[in-house]
Amino acid sequence: MRFTCSTDINAPRDQVVSIFLDPEKQHYFQDGFKSKVLLSGSTNKVGAQSKLIYKRLELIETIEINNLPDEFQGLYEHKHTTNTMNVKFIPLNHATTRYISEVHYTDFKGFLIKFLAKFFPGMFKKQVQKWIHQFKIYVENE
Repeated sequence: MRFTCSTDINAPRDQVVSIFLDPEKQHYFQDGFKSKVLLSGSTNKVGAQSKLIYKRLELIETIEINNLPDEFQGLYEHKHTTNTMNVKFIPLNHATTRYISEVHYTDFKGFLIKFLAKFFPGMFKKQVQKWIHQFKIYVENE
């Protein structure tokens, strides 16, 4: 399953990227986020693996591409899903940045998650769009 979400943020690209990379701010725009723990590699470098801890789930993030401020791609593994997220930050002018997130789910494990993905695929996109919108609000009020 693939989908794309985006929003225009009223802030310069450098500011948007700086907040995107700061796990200390992630709880402001991702519901239930608790912490990010580096497991291997160097912070924000290609190949780095981190555990993302949320109130109700944990994910392993592996950075596949980090050409920020232009592009970032991570692989996210959970016991029930595997997906990649490719993020681009496009400056529209000196004060506005377009945030584009392309998500590709490559694996679903378990009956319930396969059922949800097949019959309610919009719920996955809705969650990503919600977090992007919350990110926009946070950045614009920072």
